[in-house]
Amino acid sequence: MIETTLRLIQARGLHGVSLNDILSESGAPRGSLYFHFPGGKETLVLEAMQAGIDEASQALRESLAQGTTPAEGVRLFFRAASAEMTDSEYRFGCPVAPIILDAPEVSSELAAACRAALEDWTRMYHDVLLAAGLAPARAERLARMIVACLEGALIMARSQQASSIITEVGEEVSEQVAAALAKK
Repeated sequence: MIETTLRLIQARGLHGVSLNDILSESGAPRGSLYFHFPGGKETLVLEAMQAGIDEASQALRESLAQGTTPAEGVRLFFRAASAEMTDSEYRFGCPVAPIILDAPEVSSELAAACRAALEDWTRMYHDVLLAAGLAPARAERLARMIVACLEGALIMARSQQASSIITEVGEEVSEQVAAALAKK
């Protein structure tokens, strides 16, 4: 149910998916839903979104660790996102974007989890840039730009059915990271 929920929400958004859709697609009995997720749809969505966040965070950590420089780590992550977009036939996306776009209550657990994920991803980039010698304020701005560029590239790639957009944006962002580090 968690995998199905994540996949459906990435494709249709929070309000575009009903519990019946999730049960139908997953093949799970209705009783299992309320047994495992007594809070209903919001609890299930929160669990599914967290699974997607964990997967994205792990992929980002791996890309940044595999890159010999922060710029290469950025490039690797954007390439991985591009490949995932192609493999999913343009249904892939950020695990928090569809939730944010469907505007959950600002004080809800869903909104808090979305904010925390974006802050965590920004912090991962920030820490790598800081470790490479950038000043803290510059590392923070550049980290936010990287996250914002990826989010925009994901939307554009889905819209145009062209995962190459993610790769192209990743190349440009990577060049900007390399240039910033060269100036430090």
